[in-house]
Amino acid sequence: MLRKIVTIDPDKCDGCGLCVPSCAEGAIKLVDGKAVLSAENLCDGLGACLGECPRDAIQIEEREADEFDEVAVEKHLADQGKPAPVHPHALPAAAHHHSGGGCPGSRAMSFAPPEAVSDSAQVGSRQSRLAQWPVQLHLVPATAPYFQGADLLITADCVPVAYAGYHEDFLRGKAVVMGCPKLDDNNFYIQKLTELFSKSDIKSITVLKMEVPCCGGIAVAARQALAASGKQIPYREVTIGIQGQIKG
Repeated sequence: MLRKIVTIDPDKCDGCGLCVPSCAEGAIKLVDGKAVLSAENLCDGLGACLGECPRDAIQIEEREADEFDEVAVEKHLADQGKPAPVHPHALPAAAHHHSGGGCPGSRAMSFAPPEAVSDSAQVGSRQSRLAQWPVQLHLVPATAPYFQGADLLITADCVPVAYAGYHEDFLRGKAVVMGCPKLDDNNFYIQKLTELFSKSDIKSITVLKMEVPCCGGIAVAARQALAASGKQIPYREVTIGIQGQIKG
């Protein structure tokens, strides 16, 4: 069948093995110092392993491949003494959708951030630079009015915790979306960002990610989405170190 599936470039792969434990289905293994697919029917094509590769050797392609087989995955993992994975599509609807009478934070709203106070202000009185809600990629509407004509900040979840100057140095004056490529479906991020870039008049894109390899997935999603949208939007990436410093 024609479907999306992981492909691994052997010329780029250096055999570090970081991608192996990131695959919940156990579809990737090392053979002769290179990462390879154990079998096509074990790969769900969601790309959770994308951000783990420091050499950018893993991509998602659409081609003829064996159909993904959850039963085969369960047997494969059982043979290794591992539990079966929980797939996003198997979760109840409430795990994916937050609308209607659910969390108020899922309702699209924009507002003017308050005037900044001095850096010497006491803890607790510093002002936020947030100008919208929601912020999670799973929740934001791609056509929300606050994206029109906006400078967009795509933030990995851990960045605001690590980088002390997040609000003043990066969030000020921008619309923001957040996500974690380690915990979420990166293929979903690609689709959501493609829709956002295509339907909204985004002026610029800044991606903030942590230096750990798994965090690169959010940048991969942004780059692939920008290419898929067909738009020419100014783009930059900033990497934050695990101790909160700007790495580049």
